Amino acid sequence: MGQQNPQEIEGFSFSPHFSLQKLRTLITELNVISMKKARFLLLLLLLVGAIYLSQKETLPAYTPVRDYIDLEAELVEQFILAQDSSVIELPQGHFLFSQSLSLDNKSHLTIRGQGMDKTVLSFKGQTSGAEGIKITNSKNITLEDFAIEDAVGDNLKISESDSVVMRRIRSAWTGEVSVQNGAYALYPVLSTNVIIEECEAIGSSDAGIYVGQSNNVIIRNNKAFYNVAGIESENSTNVEIYGNEAYQNTSGLLIFNLPELTLYGGNINAYNNNIHDNNLTNFAVKGSIVSAVPKGAGVIIMATKDVKFHDNIVENHKTVNLSVVSYEIFAAEEDEQRDAGVSEAAQARGLREIEGDYKEDKSYNPYPGRVDIRDNRFSNKHYLPTFSNDFGILWVIKNSANIPDIAYDGIFAPRGSIQDDEHKICIQNNGAASFVYLDAGHDFEDFTNDQSPFDCLIN
Repeated sequence: MGQQNPQEIEGFSFSPHFSLQKLRTLITELNVISMKKARFLLLLLLLVGAIYLSQKETLPAYTPVRDYIDLEAELVEQFILAQDSSVIELPQGHFLFSQSLSLDNKSHLTIRGQGMDKTVLSFKGQTSGAEGIKITNSKNITLEDFAIEDAVGDNLKISESDSVVMRRIRSAWTGEVSVQNGAYALYPVLSTNVIIEECEAIGSSDAGIYVGQSNNVIIRNNKAFYNVAGIESENSTNVEIYGNEAYQNTSGLLIFNLPELTLYGGNINAYNNNIHDNNLTNFAVKGSIVSAVPKGAGVIIMATKDVKFHDNIVENHKTVNLSVVSYEIFAAEEDEQRDAGVSEAAQARGLREIEGDYKEDKSYNPYPGRVDIRDNRFSNKHYLPTFSNDFGILWVIKNSANIPDIAYDGIFAPRGSIQDDEHKICIQNNGAASFVYLDAGHDFEDFTNDQSPFDCLIN
């Protein structure tokens, strides 16, 4: 098949924004005017009703009761005076901080509270620094048994460190979820040998549990809810994601490779996760990469190689339970977002933007490959897709209004094909899971539900 840039597809964009005029254009160009008048009117009425209801949607709130104790000076001093091979013991109570807590170049250090319900570090009203806790250039660091809330930026950021454990940490923003919330609840980046286990992430305006440009990572037995992305592995290698529950986010799990970064990821193994009911309105900063994630997308595997996705439960998503896509799907957003003048907001917050010029990064491969999807359980209680994004409209027009369990955009590398070894997608033993092949690079000409070309094994 030939290659066509999705940005050149006439009459269709991958924008989450929608208008009735766009629907009319889509219907005309896709030759569906011949559908029975009664069915068309019914779908149109359902569309208008869904748009109206979506405008009435209320965002969830996390509102724990707090009774703050003023021990800021004493606790800050513990961080300042922390020695290698020591323990910072955090007492029981709820504590307010006006400044970040920072550690740099530390070794064999433990920060321990009395439990995520008993020790709470709050940065509500923070006036100095962006992060709640920031750890850099360190090794053999353990953080366990406390909660951290309401930092201006990221609640817990760990960078350029080795052998880090985050255990039983609740990281949250309180109140109704908002674009003003920090981007990341748990944020290890440029690090090695990372374990995140038995943690909770709540209210992030980007990703709750995030690992970026890191190697040898385990994300297990965590909960993520009320975030834009519940869990995200970005440009990371040798990552295991298992035993987690992601629900009531915009999207439950993102496995991404993005351009123009120092490292590119692969070898991701995601299994025994419960990813369900992720239909939250996207409240990310406009212009950021996750602002292009449609609500109701359970799992998105984008431009990543060597992914095993097996023995998971994925259910009840209004756009798609699982999708495998190229970066070109997201790059199609770049022109619209730039024209809308929204990228400045992402830049001001230091967030990753959509890169329209990603092809200039010669080290970056924007197409997924060697993705193995097998032995999962898919189901859906929703009978109609959301109409808050164009994929829902596409399902109405091309898929009898059915929400697919597995969707593949079908955009190949130049001179690529459905099953060349580097870009092979294999789908097996997923019960009665429904499937769509979009053929998005060719104006959806060969849109099909035929899964047989993907009944294969990864070499």
